[in-house]
Amino acid sequence: MESINIDATDLLLLDALQNDAGLSNQALAAQAHISPPTCLRRVKRLLETGLIEKQVALLSPDKLAPLLGHGLQAIVEISLERQGEEALAAFEQRVAPDAAVQQCYRVSPGPDFVLVVHARDMPDYLALAQRLFTSDANVRNVKTYFSVKRSKFGTRVPLPARLQAG
Repeated sequence: MESINIDATDLLLLDALQNDAGLSNQALAAQAHISPPTCLRRVKRLLETGLIEKQVALLSPDKLAPLLGHGLQAIVEISLERQGEEALAAFEQRVAPDAAVQQCYRVSPGPDFVLVVHARDMPDYLALAQRLFTSDANVRNVKTYFSVKRSKFGTRVPLPARLQAG
């Protein structure tokens, strides 16, 4: 695996981009106290190394609700009959690409997976459950929790204030 080195300036850039990935290169450079060409080069390197996976817009479900409906957000625990690496990987590869699956975690102890899913309504959730869980003979147990209120949602990865000399 290729070694990746970052410094305090990279941490400043990563932190600023976590707050607002839509910042212009000029504004980002000013926040990091570097020139715009240096900023552009560094952000490009952070993307190429995979430290920045992608840049997205976070939508407001509450503001979209009057236009699209609230939909259902659910946290789903999945236990498999067989937990070998091959069975775990097969389940993950089958559910992760589904557009309704927003997040997929392998967890331990307890269930094998925890998914965060979104559906338009209950019939849409039932179709999702049939498609992803009921039709899979290796799925032993499904436990679903429907969200009634989202108190917090974040994407931030905690970063150190500065890198330790080492």
